[in-house]
Amino acid sequence: MYKRILVAVDGSNTSRRAFESALNLASSMGAVLQPFYVVENTPMYFEAPGYDPSILRNRMIEQGKELGAEFTQAMRERGVSGEVAVGEASSLDDVSTVVLKGAAAFNADLLVMGTHGRRGVQRLFLGSVAERCVRQAALPVLLVPSAASQEPGAQADASA
Repeated sequence: MYKRILVAVDGSNTSRRAFESALNLASSMGAVLQPFYVVENTPMYFEAPGYDPSILRNRMIEQGKELGAEFTQAMRERGVSGEVAVGEASSLDDVSTVVLKGAAAFNADLLVMGTHGRRGVQRLFLGSVAERCVRQAALPVLLVPSAASQEPGAQADASA
């Protein structure tokens, strides 16, 4: 039985599915839930005239606040306690490292993440935050695939 669940969220449909799964688990187990949003600062290795990286960073911070309000409301409606937390990736700590540090700081006993299920060349070039977390985690990790709600029978009855 899990008491403290951290779910990594980024606003994508995949992470929303992961949040819903984590919310269902937290609700059924009486666990505390912490949605965790990471602001990713992509380093610039070249100078582009007129490029202002603060515009993207500020938008990501705003997105984190919007998601925080949405997820907090959903948690309240289901009677699940917890608060949204935000971390910030850098050239020293990538997203997976920040997520795992967030899970450790929260003392989570389960990490829930969405995964896009990329394969082949796409996975090679884009990498996988979920895969890096699974490889480095010291706690159980539940991966929710992007196609979870598209498969037949994926929307199981909550009373089952």
